[in-house]
Amino acid sequence: MLDTSPPTSLTRATLLQGVRELSARDAGLAAIVARHGPPPMWGRPRGFATLVHIILEQQVSLASAAAMFAKLERVLGGVTPAAVRAAGVAGLQALGVTRQKAAYIATLAGRVADGSLPLATLARLPDAEAAEMLVRLPGIGPWTASIYLLMALRRPDVWPPGDLALHKAMARLPGIDAVPSSEEAAQWALRWQPWRAVAARILWHAYLSERVR
Repeated sequence: MLDTSPPTSLTRATLLQGVRELSARDAGLAAIVARHGPPPMWGRPRGFATLVHIILEQQVSLASAAAMFAKLERVLGGVTPAAVRAAGVAGLQALGVTRQKAAYIATLAGRVADGSLPLATLARLPDAEAAEMLVRLPGIGPWTASIYLLMALRRPDVWPPGDLALHKAMARLPGIDAVPSSEEAAQWALRWQPWRAVAARILWHAYLSERVR
């Protein structure tokens, strides 16, 4: 019997499978795909550096976060737990990281270094367990954990709560009259199971494409 269940990790082929299935059952998403094409994968490497990058992205523009991450890579010689611990909170602040984010990143480095956050094990856990392990750390809330699962672990059915770009893109879907709250967006997204991470990519693609225009 042909296995039609969703994959445990997205590839380009299975991303397109999800796009086809969502388009077949959701006219709003189908219209986005017809207008802008299938979304990019937006995959990221697994590991510590990606978690640091996502923390830097909290409440700032993607361009600003990318510039700061590139600066850390250049000055520290790589974004690794050892390099971050050597710099310490004060060293990160001196490079322009906010005090709060510097503390979060330094704590993350310590937890990865001492093994209390085993990132290799994290990749083998179910979505809920992996997210729960991440949100135990200061500075990693549900959005940060979900983005890591969605982009680095490439889980197909993760929905990032509180993502304003997604909410703004959803406001243009049939049946949604205004920008939804985080709770409303998450409830609406249930209809896209088991491909919520693919739906998120379609909506991000629409938001970014239409913002540029």
